[in-house]
Amino acid sequence: MTGIAAMPGTPPALDVVIVNWNGGALLRACLASLAAAEDGLGDALPLRVVVVDNASSDGSLDALPRLRHGPGTGPDAGPEVIANPDNRGFGRACNAGAARGRAPAILFLNPDARVTAESLAGAYAALTADAGTGIVGAQLLDEAGAVQRSCARRPSAGSLVGQALLLDRARLVPTHFMTEWDHAEDRAVDQVMGAFLMIRRSLFADLGGFDERFFVYYEDVDLCARAQDAGFAVRHLAGVRVRHEGQGTTRAAKAHRLACFLESQIRYAAKHHGRATALALTAAAFGAQVPLRLAQALARGSSAEAGEVLRGAGLLARALPGLLRAIGTSPAP
Repeated sequence: MTGIAAMPGTPPALDVVIVNWNGGALLRACLASLAAAEDGLGDALPLRVVVVDNASSDGSLDALPRLRHGPGTGPDAGPEVIANPDNRGFGRACNAGAARGRAPAILFLNPDARVTAESLAGAYAALTADAGTGIVGAQLLDEAGAVQRSCARRPSAGSLVGQALLLDRARLVPTHFMTEWDHAEDRAVDQVMGAFLMIRRSLFADLGGFDERFFVYYEDVDLCARAQDAGFAVRHLAGVRVRHEGQGTTRAAKAHRLACFLESQIRYAAKHHGRATALALTAAAFGAQVPLRLAQALARGSSAEAGEVLRGAGLLARALPGLLRAIGTSPAP
């Protein structure tokens, strides 16, 4: 290997932050792709990798691939690891990982993503070429090589409530993800997915990082919205291709995933659109989203899935007192 750590005085140009929760084999595959990318980059793009583990119970941190960056030196150095004693959520873990570096750009990368030297170099070049670009995202490909239509619209009050009532399926309100667009060209978008999100460190610092009130979901929506409000463009890069499995670390936690999604949606509404929209979404969660998801599961004959929906609703109900207090203190936009 001819990695960049052979030049110990070279400061990293890109900090890569990976937040893991029971990612196991996915995390190791992601790190292996970074190791291969580092070999391809040589000294053209010095990297530093930080893995923030949110109290995994699957041995995720065992036998991690060796990289040429991190707290050690030489070919046996690995990524820096922050092992949290409990699950502190995605945004908070991202902020902790980002704080360990000083590179001018930060890449937030999911464990279920796999990169190449070309994807890292292409994204970095696009981010730094235009001072008005604050965030870039990649063209995400599934395991079969199909393009994932992952860019999204900035949610309005009407679209949030309409989507909660499934009105987007009848095309009465726009969908959240831009599924009508093939993602085949570079363009400015409202939001790129946090699975591969590269941002200027100066902008990340000015924005105060991810809003840690979002445990998981909508933290990337919120970050992109605030970047745009600060006058920076968010760009999708069709020529930068990254493999992405999707829901790789949360697939097994369906009830928890549903509760977190609904809670984060409500928190986003409160922050950006005020209490009335947040309360409407809370009502829609219990009056529409949960019953509709339950009906769909039963129609498919999946009692296990129906049980997960009910457990997710129960988790949201237990979080409701604190959530309502947070809504009550959210200022109108």
